[in-house]
Amino acid sequence: MARPAPSPVYTLRGAGAPLNTLHFRCPAGDTPLLFSGSANGAIHTWNLNSRRAEQVVEAHCGNSVIWLSTLRSGDTLMSQGRDMQVCLWDLKDGRSEVVDSVWTGSVGFCQCSLLETSPSNFLLAFAGPQTEEIKIVEMPSKNPVCSLVPDTKLGMVMCVQLWKPDSGLGPLLFAGYEDGSLLLWDVTQRSELSRVKAHPEPVMCLTFDPRRLRGVSGSCEKKLSSWMLDSQNNIQLQDCVMLVNPGVSQLRVRDDGRLLASAGWDHRVRVFGWKKLRPLAVLQYHTDMVLSVAFSDHQDPRQRLLAAGSKDQRISLWSIYNEGPDTG
Repeated sequence: MARPAPSPVYTLRGAGAPLNTLHFRCPAGDTPLLFSGSANGAIHTWNLNSRRAEQVVEAHCGNSVIWLSTLRSGDTLMSQGRDMQVCLWDLKDGRSEVVDSVWTGSVGFCQCSLLETSPSNFLLAFAGPQTEEIKIVEMPSKNPVCSLVPDTKLGMVMCVQLWKPDSGLGPLLFAGYEDGSLLLWDVTQRSELSRVKAHPEPVMCLTFDPRRLRGVSGSCEKKLSSWMLDSQNNIQLQDCVMLVNPGVSQLRVRDDGRLLASAGWDHRVRVFGWKKLRPLAVLQYHTDMVLSVAFSDHQDPRQRLLAAGSKDQRISLWSIYNEGPDTG
């Protein structure tokens, strides 16, 4: 018999606007938290024990919040808004003060990417003021590292991901563009390493797993494009994953490398086995586009959650495939 369709373990309401971005912080021995960023500029801090918002911050002058992240230290939250600002918030002792900010010059929807290079330093990548420009700065000094601009017209930068290979090379960056191109950049050399046409339409989202040197990207089509990185740092397109309905807002791989989740324009979250991209589950709860997905970073695998934020102003939380046989 087929498994019954799963239901959310619980839902969070009260955001009051579409939920563009989600980020977990679940350190061992501390209160597990979920941060959400809304289209009305609000950042909610949800206590996952009480299942309530313990703090709401009105941020970015009411402009849409499109990206959230925390540093490993846990006391700094970063938010990106469509007011062209990235803000750093001090979370110590329940505070919520902006302690620093970076001007991006971009009003687009491209989410930032950060890469921690030491306990006190990190790189921040974001779409710049020029159409095809990616700027990378070192934080907290804000020293410019580089500006990456392709040598041909590719349209707007749609999505980026910084990562550091084990080979000893400097930081690398994947970028998806408006014309459907996917590029790999060497940040240190400020040079393009590889380019493929991953989609006929704009690359709406991508995620890359550095351990398996494997990634996947989504667009407004009825498919996901999977790709690998070979030993020469060339992007190699793999088989596509066909979808029932078109449009993907976000893609996320779980930290253990077992699951891939997609946020669908068709109101559904789809879960795949990351190893073979085998469809595992379709999570149906929301009544409008799913805009964001995130996996929790619980230390205990049995407590892991998948969160989805929707245009319907609700967050659903799911407990799926936390133990058992290989997901494939």
